[in-house]
Parts: sequence; C-alpha cells; structure tokens
Amino acid sequence: MSPDLILPYEGVLPDFASRPVWCGRGSTVIGAATIGAQAWIGDDGVIRADGQSVTVGERFWLGHRSTVHIATFTHGTRCGDRVTVGRNSVVHACTVGSDVVIEDDVVILDGASIGDGVVIEAGSTVFPRAELPAGFVYGGSPAKPRRPVDRAEVAERAERLREGMGEGTGQPAAPPEVEDTVFVARTARLRGRVSLGAGSSVLFSCDLHAEVGPIVVGADTNIQDNTVIRSRSEGVVIGRDTTIGHNVRIGDCRIGARCLIGIGASIAPGTVIADEVMLAAGATTDPGQLLEGGHLWGGRPARILGPLDADKRAMMARIVEGYCKHGREYRVAQAEAE
Repeated sequence: MSPDLILPYEGVLPDFASRPVWCGRGSTVIGAATIGAQAWIGDDGVIRADGQSVTVGERFWLGHRSTVHIATFTHGTRCGDRVTVGRNSVVHACTVGSDVVIEDDVVILDGASIGDGVVIEAGSTVFPRAELPAGFVYGGSPAKPRRPVDRAEVAERAERLREGMGEGTGQPAAPPEVEDTVFVARTARLRGRVSLGAGSSVLFSCDLHAEVGPIVVGADTNIQDNTVIRSRSEGVVIGRDTTIGHNVRIGDCRIGARCLIGIGASIAPGTVIADEVMLAAGATTDPGQLLEGGHLWGGRPARILGPLDADKRAMMARIVEGYCKHGREYRVAQAEAE
C-alpha cells in the first residue's frame, strides 16, 4: 500500500523495498528516502528527505503522526533494522541503531547517535549531538540512562507499542482554496476560520482546527509537519516570518513575528510569546505565561536560557527563507502529482 502522497525533491523520488511496505492514511514520503522491506508507516506519518537522505531498515515502524526529517545543510537520518517509533515522535537528522524502541512523544535532535538495543521512554528529548550507548533504557529531558535492558525486553516493548497504536486519525480533509503564494500540503487538515498570509506554508499532516476563534497565520510563516493547532476560545494568532517546528502542539495563544518554536514544543492556552523569541525543542509553557522578546527560552515550563544573539537570529531568518523556497517547490510538485 503506497503513501497518500509521494513527492520528488530535486528530481529524486523515494525508493521503496520490493517486498511489502504498509502506509497509512494521510502518510507522506518525499525525496531521497530509502525504505526497507516490511516497513510500516502509520496514519499521518511523514518521512521527508529534502536536502539530505533518509534511510530506514527492514521492519521499520513509524507510529501515527510521527515525523522523520533531516537537517538540510548538515545531517541526514539513518535508522537500522527493527526500529519502532511511537506516536507523535520526531526523529530528526540523527543516527539510530537496530532493535531500538522510541516511545510516544519523543524528540531526537540533530547529530544524536543512538546505539543498538535501546529504549527511549515516552516524552523524552535527546539533545543535539548526544550519544546514547547500546543496551540501556533512557528517559528525561535531556535523556539519560535509567537502567540496562536486554534484547528480550526491547522486543517485548516494541511489540506492546505496536499493539497499542489503535485506530488512526482518518482521511485528510480536502485542502482549502488559498492564494497562489501559499502552500498547503494535500495531507494537511484545515477546518474552520483559518487565514493564511502570503508566502506561508502548512506542511504535511498538520491539523489546524479553528473550533471557536480563528487561526491567523502571518506572511512567510511556516508550520511544519504534524503540528496540531486547536482554537477552543479566543483563537490563535501567529506573526509573520515565524517558524513552527515539527509536531508542535498549540492552544489558544499569541505568537509574535520572527519567532522559532522548536520541535515537539507545547504552547498552553493563554500563552503570549513576544516578537523575536526562540523556544527550544521539547519545551512547554504554562497557561497565561508571557515569553519576553529577545531571548532563548527552554524547559518545562519554559524559562530564559540566554539572549537571542546575532547568530541565532540569522539562523532563524535562514529557516524562514528556506521554507519559503520549499513552499514554492512543493506547490509545483504537488500539482504535478495530482
């Protein structure tokens, strides 16, 4: 069974094994991705190899609404055989060994290296360039060793995780009509009063649901794969030139211009994020919290970690520029695939 959406990147299409690969509803595979035999990609799973390669081995399992991605200029992603990834997790620009279990709501960041026979507990964050040696259970943020684990327990936890996936998320809704400069992935869901500014992009398997108040997205802002935004009261407003990373969860809030919300972050209702804020991967906010501009924030709940220096500001601007380019390219590729 093929993914709902297969797209080339720079003329390169994904390479699927000749033996069976199962892909769920709303799933997406893009670019220089090599998918091993007997792989399983859950509903709204995204594997995006747009700038570096992604290679996953035999019997790779990607849970519902999880994301595998690369760092465009620095790192691809490689996973060994019999790797099981739970729901709403992100495997980003890293190396993962064989016989590894990555539970629900885990974030693995750029340059990390995961050994064979490892379990990463639900809700953990593996920091950039971290090395997790083989044969341990890891947990926390940052992920640290809890105790040794043998292959029998790894296999048992993998099987339990797969059995607990349950039903998927259903068919994606038809994309809304938007102006020519906006990209909305065919596998994204947009419901209710959603307004997208010029040059903005909503990537693969995102879910934006304006149940009560509107969701307003500024110009040239990018909302990356598997992010979920829910408006249940006043609404959500996101400023221009802002990046919302993979698998972010956003309630009713205000996010300013020129911000970066890191992979797997969670924004509580009532949060106000000023202009020019970087929120670290895996961070959370408390309801009603104010994040002042000009700072890097991180932690659970978020606190100031340091000033937003010139290098970080330049990096944030480069990401916005890169995703404006991705949006233009994906509009063309998606139209050609229909």
